[in-house]
Amino acid sequence: MNPPRTDARRHHDPQVRGFASDNYAGAHPEVLAALALANGGHQVAYGEDEYTENLQRIVRSHFGGTAEAFPVFNGTGANVVALQAVTDRWGAVICAESAHINVDEGGAPERMGGLKLLTVPTPDGKLTPELIDRQAYGWDDEHRAMPQVVSITQSTELGTLYTPDEIRAICEHAHAHGMKVHLDGSRIANAAASLDVPMRTFTNAVGVDILSLGGTKNGAVFGEAVVVINQDAVSHMKHLRKLSMQLASKMRFVSVQLEALLAKDLWLRNARHANEMAQRLAEGVRAVDGVEILHPVQANGVFARLPHDVSLRLQKRFRFYFWDEAAGDVRWMCAFDTTEDDVDAFVAALKDEMAR
Repeated sequence: MNPPRTDARRHHDPQVRGFASDNYAGAHPEVLAALALANGGHQVAYGEDEYTENLQRIVRSHFGGTAEAFPVFNGTGANVVALQAVTDRWGAVICAESAHINVDEGGAPERMGGLKLLTVPTPDGKLTPELIDRQAYGWDDEHRAMPQVVSITQSTELGTLYTPDEIRAICEHAHAHGMKVHLDGSRIANAAASLDVPMRTFTNAVGVDILSLGGTKNGAVFGEAVVVINQDAVSHMKHLRKLSMQLASKMRFVSVQLEALLAKDLWLRNARHANEMAQRLAEGVRAVDGVEILHPVQANGVFARLPHDVSLRLQKRFRFYFWDEAAGDVRWMCAFDTTEDDVDAFVAALKDEMAR
C-alpha cells in the first residue's frame, strides 16, 4: 500500500536544536508510532475509548490503586483544573514566588480558576514548612482568602529537586492545617530520573493529594493529565475539566501518548538522557571563566550568570532565554533529543564569545 499523499512541506531544519526549552523538542519516534497505532476506525469520544481506559491501569501502577487520570491538553490547563478541584470559591493556594502558576501561566489560575495565589520568596524554588507558615494563617478571617492548598513543583522552576522526605514534611504540615497538596509535575520524570526512585516515592507514598502529570516536555506531541491520588480531596473533576475547556473529544490521541511514555520505561529513558546532557553542559560551563552557575544542576536545566553582551551574541547562534535579564541570568534547557555534539558546540561557542 502506498503511503498517504500529503501536500505538507517541511518549514524548518530538523538538525537545528537549541537550549531554550524542552518544549522546543519534537515528539519521540515511539510516541509518533503510538499515535499512528491509535488512528483508524472509530473510538468513543470524550474519554470513553479503549486507550484512556488502559491509561488508568498504567497510572495506577505508578501512583497507587486509588489514582485516576484525567487527560488534558496542556500544563496550564492541568494546573488550573487540579487547583480548582481542591479549593472552594474563597480558597487560596500557597506557592513559591517562582512557581509556574505564578510566573508563567498568564494569570490563568486567577482569571480562569478564580484562585488567589499566596506567594513566598524562596532561595532555590522550594517551599518548606517554615516558608509555608508565612502564608498559612487567617482561616477564619473573612477579609483574607483562605489558604486551602500548598502547590509545589518537582522538579522546580529553578531546576532543583525536593527529596521524598522534604515532600513528606510539606504534606504532613499542610494536612495538619487542613490543607491539601498539589504537585506540578511538568518535569516529574526528570525528578524521578535524577533521584533514581519511582514517581510514587515522592507523590502518593508521601501524601500528595493531586498532581499535574507532564508529557509534552518529555517527548509527547501535546497532552498532560491531572492525576487524582486522594479521591476524598476532590470533587466534580469531570465537570471542572469540561468547564475549563480541557476535555478533548478525540482523547485517545492524548491518552495513547501518555501510554507510550509510561507503559514501560520511555518516560525514564527520555528524562535520564536530558538530565545527563544538562550535567555535561554544566561541566563544560564550569570551565569557562566569567560564567557562574546559579543553582545546583539536579534535573535538565542549567541556570547561569554571564555578561549581558555575551548572552546577546550567543543567542544569535543558539536559542535560549534570559531568566533575569537585568542581572544577566539565563536558563539553558536540555531535552530528550539533545546530543553530546549539541552540548559541546554550545560550550565552544560560549568560550568563543567570552573570549571576544
